[in-house]
Amino acid sequence: MKIKLLAVIAALAFANVAASNGEDLKLIQPGKIMVATEGTYPPFSMRAADGGVDGLEIRVMKEIGKRISLTYEPVITKWDSLLVGLAANQFDVISAAMDITEERQKAVLFSDGWLESGGRVVTTKDSAIKSAADLKGKTVAALVASNWYKIAQEKGATVKGYKAESDALQDLVNGNVDAVITDAVAAGYAIKHANLPLTMTDDFVSHVQKGFAFNKDRRELVVKVNKALADMIADGTYAKLTTDLVGFDPHPAQPIRTLQ
Repeated sequence: MKIKLLAVIAALAFANVAASNGEDLKLIQPGKIMVATEGTYPPFSMRAADGGVDGLEIRVMKEIGKRISLTYEPVITKWDSLLVGLAANQFDVISAAMDITEERQKAVLFSDGWLESGGRVVTTKDSAIKSAADLKGKTVAALVASNWYKIAQEKGATVKGYKAESDALQDLVNGNVDAVITDAVAAGYAIKHANLPLTMTDDFVSHVQKGFAFNKDRRELVVKVNKALADMIADGTYAKLTTDLVGFDPHPAQPIRTLQ
Protein backbone atom coordinates (compact mmCIF):
# COMPACT_ATOMS: atom_id res chain seq x y z
CA MET A 1 0.00 0.00 0.00
CA LYS A 2 2.86 2.32 0.92
CA ILE A 3 4.59 1.59 -2.40
CA LYS A 4 1.39 2.42 -4.31
CA LEU A 5 1.02 5.70 -2.41
CA LEU A 6 4.60 6.65 -3.24
CA ALA A 7 3.94 5.87 -6.88
CA VAL A 8 0.88 8.12 -6.91
CA ILE A 9 2.84 10.97 -5.29
CA ALA A 10 5.63 10.54 -7.83
CA ALA A 11 3.14 10.61 -10.71
CA LEU A 12 1.53 13.81 -9.39
CA ALA A 13 4.94 15.41 -8.99
CA PHE A 14 5.85 14.51 -12.56
CA ALA A 15 2.56 15.96 -13.80
CA ASN A 16 3.23 19.21 -11.96
CA VAL A 17 6.71 19.48 -13.46
CA ALA A 18 5.31 18.81 -16.92
CA ALA A 19 2.66 21.49 -16.43
CA SER A 20 5.24 24.02 -15.26
CA ASN A 21 7.33 23.28 -18.36
CA GLY A 22 4.33 23.88 -20.60
CA GLU A 23 3.99 20.30 -21.84
CA ASP A 24 0.26 20.34 -21.15
CA LEU A 25 0.05 23.45 -23.30
CA LYS A 26 1.56 21.63 -26.32
CA LEU A 27 4.20 24.32 -26.77
CA ILE A 28 6.74 23.97 -29.54
CA GLN A 29 9.52 24.75 -27.06
CA PRO A 30 8.73 24.20 -23.36
CA GLY A 31 8.96 27.42 -21.38
CA LYS A 32 8.56 29.62 -24.46
CA ILE A 33 5.61 31.03 -26.35
CA MET A 34 6.60 31.46 -29.99
CA VAL A 35 4.56 34.27 -31.51
CA ALA A 36 4.16 35.08 -35.20
CA THR A 37 4.17 38.79 -36.01
CA GLU A 38 4.84 40.81 -39.15
CA GLY A 39 7.04 43.41 -37.48
CA THR A 40 6.16 45.91 -40.21
CA TYR A 41 2.61 47.04 -39.44
CA PRO A 42 2.58 50.00 -37.03
CA PRO A 43 1.12 50.54 -34.54
CA PHE A 44 0.46 46.79 -34.13
CA SER A 45 4.03 45.66 -34.81
CA MET A 46 7.14 47.54 -35.86
CA ARG A 47 10.88 47.65 -35.39
CA ALA A 48 12.08 49.32 -32.20
CA ALA A 49 15.12 51.57 -31.92
CA ASP A 50 17.13 48.73 -30.35
CA GLY A 51 16.47 46.45 -33.31
CA GLY A 52 13.79 44.44 -31.54
CA VAL A 53 10.05 44.66 -32.07
CA ASP A 54 7.44 46.91 -30.50
CA GLY A 55 3.77 47.68 -31.02
CA LEU A 56 0.34 46.98 -29.60
CA GLU A 57 0.33 43.23 -30.20
CA ILE A 58 3.96 42.91 -29.07
CA ARG A 59 3.38 44.69 -25.77
CA VAL A 60 0.17 42.85 -24.98
CA MET A 61 1.53 39.39 -25.86
CA LYS A 62 4.80 39.99 -23.99
CA GLU A 63 2.81 40.82 -20.86
CA ILE A 64 0.59 37.76 -21.34
CA GLY A 65 3.71 35.58 -21.67
CA LYS A 66 5.09 37.01 -18.44
CA ARG A 67 1.82 36.31 -16.60
CA ILE A 68 1.69 32.68 -17.68
CA SER A 69 5.41 32.18 -16.94
CA LEU A 70 6.51 31.79 -20.56
CA THR A 71 9.34 33.56 -22.39
CA TYR A 72 8.08 35.62 -25.33
CA GLU A 73 9.78 34.66 -28.61
CA PRO A 74 8.78 36.67 -31.73
CA VAL A 75 8.82 34.92 -35.11
CA ILE A 76 8.80 37.45 -37.96
CA THR A 77 6.45 36.10 -40.63
CA LYS A 78 4.85 37.53 -43.76
CA TRP A 79 1.07 37.91 -43.63
CA ASP A 80 0.45 35.42 -46.44
CA SER A 81 2.36 32.71 -44.52
CA LEU A 82 0.73 33.14 -41.11
CA LEU A 83 -2.00 30.49 -41.28
CA VAL A 84 0.19 28.01 -43.16
CA GLY A 85 2.94 28.41 -40.58
CA LEU A 86 0.53 27.98 -37.70
CA ALA A 87 -0.86 24.75 -39.17
CA ALA A 88 2.72 23.50 -39.63
CA ASN A 89 3.53 24.24 -35.94
CA GLN A 90 6.20 26.79 -36.79
CA PHE A 91 4.92 28.93 -33.90
CA ASP A 92 2.38 28.65 -31.08
CA VAL A 93 0.20 31.67 -31.82
CA ILE A 94 -0.38 34.41 -34.36
CA SER A 95 -0.44 37.85 -32.77
CA ALA A 96 -0.51 39.78 -36.07
CA ALA A 97 -3.54 42.05 -36.27
CA MET A 98 -6.04 39.44 -37.44
CA ASP A 99 -9.76 40.23 -37.49
CA ILE A 100 -12.02 37.66 -35.86
CA THR A 101 -14.41 36.49 -38.59
CA GLU A 102 -16.73 33.51 -38.89
CA GLU A 103 -14.69 32.17 -41.81
CA ARG A 104 -11.40 32.31 -39.88
CA GLN A 105 -13.01 30.73 -36.83
CA LYS A 106 -13.48 27.60 -38.92
CA ALA A 107 -9.71 27.31 -39.37
CA VAL A 108 -8.24 28.51 -36.06
CA LEU A 109 -9.10 28.91 -32.40
CA PHE A 110 -9.17 32.58 -31.45
CA SER A 111 -8.53 33.98 -28.01
CA ASP A 112 -11.09 36.40 -26.65
CA GLY A 113 -10.99 39.62 -28.65
CA TRP A 114 -7.96 41.57 -27.44
CA LEU A 115 -8.46 44.83 -29.33
CA GLU A 116 -11.41 46.66 -30.85
CA SER A 117 -11.08 49.07 -33.73
CA GLY A 118 -13.19 50.19 -36.66
CA GLY A 119 -14.04 53.35 -38.52
CA ARG A 120 -14.11 56.71 -36.76
CA VAL A 121 -14.46 60.28 -37.93
CA VAL A 122 -11.31 62.41 -37.64
CA THR A 123 -11.76 66.19 -37.49
CA THR A 124 -9.89 69.32 -36.49
CA LYS A 125 -10.20 70.17 -32.83
CA ASP A 126 -12.44 73.20 -33.49
CA SER A 127 -14.73 71.40 -35.96
CA ALA A 128 -18.51 71.59 -35.68
CA ILE A 129 -18.60 67.90 -36.64
CA LYS A 130 -19.22 66.00 -33.39
CA SER A 131 -20.47 62.67 -34.76
CA ALA A 132 -20.98 60.78 -38.01
CA ALA A 133 -24.51 62.23 -38.14
CA ASP A 134 -22.94 65.65 -38.88
CA LEU A 135 -21.22 64.54 -42.11
CA LYS A 136 -24.13 65.23 -44.45
CA GLY A 137 -23.12 67.85 -47.00
CA LYS A 138 -19.51 67.91 -45.81
CA THR A 139 -16.37 67.00 -47.79
CA VAL A 140 -14.93 63.83 -46.30
CA ALA A 141 -11.65 62.10 -47.15
CA ALA A 142 -11.38 58.30 -47.29
CA LEU A 143 -9.17 55.67 -48.89
CA VAL A 144 -10.36 54.75 -52.37
CA ALA A 145 -12.22 51.43 -52.71
CA SER A 146 -12.50 51.16 -48.91
CA ASN A 147 -15.44 50.60 -46.59
CA TRP A 148 -14.78 54.09 -45.21
CA TYR A 149 -15.46 55.56 -48.68
CA LYS A 150 -18.81 53.77 -48.89
CA ILE A 151 -19.77 54.74 -45.34
CA ALA A 152 -19.02 58.41 -46.03
CA GLN A 153 -21.28 58.26 -49.08
CA GLU A 154 -24.03 56.65 -47.02
CA LYS A 155 -23.76 59.50 -44.51
CA GLY A 156 -24.50 62.00 -47.28
CA ALA A 157 -20.97 63.40 -47.62
CA THR A 158 -19.11 64.44 -50.72
CA VAL A 159 -16.23 61.97 -50.70
CA LYS A 160 -12.67 62.67 -51.81
CA GLY A 161 -10.61 59.54 -52.41
CA TYR A 162 -6.99 59.04 -51.35
CA LYS A 163 -4.43 56.30 -51.87
CA ALA A 164 -2.63 57.03 -48.58
CA GLU A 165 -4.14 57.74 -45.19
CA SER A 166 -1.31 60.17 -44.37
CA ASP A 167 -2.26 62.34 -47.37
CA ALA A 168 -5.90 62.43 -46.27
CA LEU A 169 -4.97 63.49 -42.74
CA GLN A 170 -2.60 66.19 -44.03
CA ASP A 171 -5.34 67.58 -46.28
CA LEU A 172 -7.58 67.76 -43.21
CA VAL A 173 -4.89 69.70 -41.33
CA ASN A 174 -4.56 72.03 -44.35
CA GLY A 175 -8.32 72.64 -44.43
CA ASN A 176 -8.93 71.00 -47.80
CA VAL A 177 -11.51 68.56 -46.40
CA ASP A 178 -13.88 68.73 -43.42
CA ALA A 179 -13.19 65.26 -42.00
CA VAL A 180 -11.56 61.89 -42.61
CA ILE A 181 -13.06 58.47 -41.99
CA THR A 182 -10.44 55.82 -41.25
CA ASP A 183 -9.44 53.10 -38.81
CA ALA A 184 -9.53 54.34 -35.21
CA VAL A 185 -6.27 52.71 -34.09
CA ALA A 186 -4.33 53.86 -37.17
CA ALA A 187 -5.69 57.39 -36.76
CA GLY A 188 -4.91 57.47 -33.05
CA TYR A 189 -1.32 56.43 -33.73
CA ALA A 190 -0.87 59.01 -36.50
CA ILE A 191 -2.36 61.85 -34.44
CA LYS A 192 -0.27 61.06 -31.38
CA HIS A 193 3.08 60.39 -33.01
CA ALA A 194 2.94 63.02 -35.77
CA ASN A 195 1.55 65.51 -33.23
CA LEU A 196 -1.31 66.43 -35.56
CA PRO A 197 -3.86 69.02 -34.33
CA LEU A 198 -6.70 66.57 -34.88
CA THR A 199 -9.18 64.60 -32.82
CA MET A 200 -11.76 61.84 -33.31
CA THR A 201 -15.48 61.86 -32.62
CA ASP A 202 -16.62 59.51 -29.88
CA ASP A 203 -18.81 57.33 -32.08
CA PHE A 204 -17.70 54.50 -34.39
CA VAL A 205 -19.11 53.97 -37.88
CA SER A 206 -18.05 50.31 -37.88
CA HIS A 207 -16.53 47.79 -35.48
CA VAL A 208 -13.96 45.02 -35.72
CA GLN A 209 -12.15 42.95 -33.09
CA LYS A 210 -8.70 41.40 -33.30
CA GLY A 211 -7.91 38.00 -31.81
CA PHE A 212 -4.80 35.93 -31.18
CA ALA A 213 -5.02 32.80 -33.36
CA PHE A 214 -4.07 29.27 -32.23
CA ASN A 215 -4.37 25.76 -33.63
CA LYS A 216 -7.56 24.17 -32.39
CA ASP A 217 -5.76 21.64 -30.19
CA ARG A 218 -4.28 24.43 -28.02
CA ARG A 219 -7.40 25.10 -25.96
CA GLU A 220 -5.57 24.85 -22.62
CA LEU A 221 -3.10 27.50 -23.76
CA VAL A 222 -5.96 29.74 -24.93
CA VAL A 223 -7.63 29.45 -21.52
CA LYS A 224 -4.45 30.73 -19.85
CA VAL A 225 -4.04 33.52 -22.39
CA ASN A 226 -7.65 34.64 -21.92
CA LYS A 227 -7.25 34.80 -18.14
CA ALA A 228 -4.02 36.77 -18.37
CA LEU A 229 -5.61 39.17 -20.85
CA ALA A 230 -8.66 39.73 -18.64
CA ASP A 231 -6.47 40.28 -15.58
CA MET A 232 -4.25 42.86 -17.27
CA ILE A 233 -7.29 44.76 -18.54
CA ALA A 234 -8.83 44.72 -15.06
CA ASP A 235 -5.70 45.93 -13.25
CA GLY A 236 -4.97 48.75 -15.74
CA THR A 237 -1.81 47.28 -17.26
CA TYR A 238 -3.40 46.94 -20.71
CA ALA A 239 -4.37 50.62 -20.75
CA LYS A 240 -0.85 51.71 -19.77
CA LEU A 241 0.73 49.60 -22.51
CA THR A 242 -1.58 50.71 -25.31
CA THR A 243 -2.56 54.32 -24.57
CA ASP A 244 1.05 55.37 -24.95
CA LEU A 245 0.93 54.28 -28.60
CA VAL A 246 -2.53 55.29 -29.82
CA GLY A 247 -3.83 57.82 -27.30
CA PHE A 248 -6.71 55.69 -26.01
CA ASP A 249 -7.44 52.27 -24.51
CA PRO A 250 -8.64 49.99 -27.35
CA HIS A 251 -9.75 46.95 -25.31
CA PRO A 252 -13.21 45.63 -26.32
CA ALA A 253 -15.99 46.49 -23.87
CA GLN A 254 -17.76 43.29 -24.99
CA PRO A 255 -15.07 40.98 -26.38
CA ILE A 256 -15.88 38.22 -28.82
CA ARG A 257 -15.31 35.08 -26.73
CA THR A 258 -13.36 31.96 -27.65
CA LEU A 259 -15.68 29.46 -29.31
CA GLN A 260 -16.56 26.55 -27.00
